[in-house]
Amino acid sequence: MKRTGKPVFFIVAILLIALTITAFTGFASYYGDTKNTYIKGSEDIRWGIDISGGVEAIFSPDVDTDITKSMMDAAKEIIETRLVNKNITDYEVFADYTNHQVIVRFPWSSEEEDFNPQAAVAELGETALLTFCEGEDNEKVILTGSEHVKSATAGVDEKGNYIVSLDLTGSGKTAFAEATTRLVGQTISIWLDDALISAPTVNEAINDGKAMISGNFDAKSANELADKINAGSLPFALSVDDSKLNVVSPTLGAEALDIMTLAGGIAFILICITIILKYRLCGVVASISLIGQIGLMIACISGYFPGTDSFTLTIPGIAGIILSIGMGVDANVITSERIKDEFRKGKTIDGAIAAGYSEGWNAIFDGNITIVIIAFILMGAFGSADSILAQAYNKIMPFFSSTITGSVYSFGYSLLIGIIANFIMGVWCSKLMTKSISRFKIFRNPWLYGGTKENV
Repeated sequence: MKRTGKPVFFIVAILLIALTITAFTGFASYYGDTKNTYIKGSEDIRWGIDISGGVEAIFSPDVDTDITKSMMDAAKEIIETRLVNKNITDYEVFADYTNHQVIVRFPWSSEEEDFNPQAAVAELGETALLTFCEGEDNEKVILTGSEHVKSATAGVDEKGNYIVSLDLTGSGKTAFAEATTRLVGQTISIWLDDALISAPTVNEAINDGKAMISGNFDAKSANELADKINAGSLPFALSVDDSKLNVVSPTLGAEALDIMTLAGGIAFILICITIILKYRLCGVVASISLIGQIGLMIACISGYFPGTDSFTLTIPGIAGIILSIGMGVDANVITSERIKDEFRKGKTIDGAIAAGYSEGWNAIFDGNITIVIIAFILMGAFGSADSILAQAYNKIMPFFSSTITGSVYSFGYSLLIGIIANFIMGVWCSKLMTKSISRFKIFRNPWLYGGTKENV
């Protein structure tokens, strides 16, 4: 068996506990009333409408005639996509075909303090008509978002510079090829209604329908431009009637969340006590790995890691976390039982630990990989249509059309990150800690791992 150093147990345990503490507390500084957040914590999680309440807004087209049902459906789908792309996965979007309105309900931002409906709706950004125009004014239109632009994606080029990539439709490819051939060295400006959002210079003719906008972008500004282009690809411009803005009350509320958190904490403590009593030292290791698993899940939801945004956590999302914690407990129980079985076969401490983790891996993998597949399907079937998972889902299952349903997507996301955290914490970190602590003379008692005095 490959030896694991004695300090590994303490290093891993300290890192997992530190991750969990900082994932919950975050780290920020204040300069007067200005808050500078360096590490996002649980306070930065965006809670769903069912927990925190939210806003109801009514979007109306800027034209009164020639609006078809398919146009309203397109507007509804694009608004849903924009919400999911901003990690707002708990929402309700309805298309009123009679009155030509799109009714949107979504939760408050985690940073909201004044609970101002107008400010909340502004978070969705401009929902205007997108046009690409010759020169730096919007008089001569080359392309329109609804007809010619499939999608915009922020990324980096081969030199590591941030860019925005455009994917055009067939007619957009033709129109853009003609325009860029004619306007080499000149400007093609991009407009949302009457607002100029970018004015790149044409470096060369683009004939393949794949355009790239470069400039002095950072990650944030590139994503913002891509979001604005995607949001502007509507069949008409939309506006919000401020007089019809409403505040949506939560179905549960903050008090219910506090009760759920307290109940969850008590249940977790009871689980840890139970597995420690039953599996002794393996139970201690399992408890530490479960703490790390919870910390990693919170970190993935809160936007803890640089470049990530807070994810909307709903009641279904919380259910996904609870289920994945149960899978984490199950993984540690399987391994602990296998170690006990190996002791019954007469193996030594080192042999039983090595064989226990090796034999337990197959059962853990089989049980968890099934959940991973389900989570991928849920995220592909009910997430943003331009996501990688959705595209893969549509290729594998073209006979089942995907749709955006944020609450189901939230469940799939929390379930997926929980299972990944289980593989990292419940399998890999637990194995490292168990192998490491078993090297200390004081812990060379087989009874601590489920064996007897005969197992030396």
